[in-house]
Amino acid sequence: MKLVKCISIISVLSILLISCGGEVLPKPKAFLSLEYPEANYAKVQSDCPYTFEKNQIATIIPKKNCWIDVDYPALNATLHLSYIAIDGNLNKLLEDVQKLTYEHAVKADAIEPTVYENAKQNVYGMVYEVEGNVASQAQFYVTDSTKHFLTGSLYFNTKPNYDSIYPAVVYIKKDIRTLIESLEWEE
Repeated sequence: MKLVKCISIISVLSILLISCGGEVLPKPKAFLSLEYPEANYAKVQSDCPYTFEKNQIATIIPKKNCWIDVDYPALNATLHLSYIAIDGNLNKLLEDVQKLTYEHAVKADAIEPTVYENAKQNVYGMVYEVEGNVASQAQFYVTDSTKHFLTGSLYFNTKPNYDSIYPAVVYIKKDIRTLIESLEWEE
């Protein structure tokens, strides 16, 4: 009987020793699966010298001098649009936008500029995608080079944490692309 007990104990101990080999790893953190509604766009009409299409989940908040905030309450974000009439100051306006964008370089992981050109609509510009824990994840400007200049900056109303806001950034960047592609200057 003692022999059977000894063999049983030895068997259990050897199974425990063999099964416990290998490194213990923590489980990976889970990520939120955020779902946003499919974008439906409608043209924004105003007294300003430009029109564009915006996502219907966003709200337009008019400001003075044809500046507009495109507010995304569900995403806790705002796209700030600033309109400036060109009066021999195009180079200064371009320098200001680039300076504002590259001020984020200190904290940015990357800044990806993309040229935009639509000769048919007379819209030319640049979109800057800013990656990392920065205050603004997207900046852009568009112009007709003679009369109109529109710049935009995307801000979230939260402390920057790029991993957490990334799905919302991707969603709103599609809206920015639609805004630029649908932009028309009024004469």
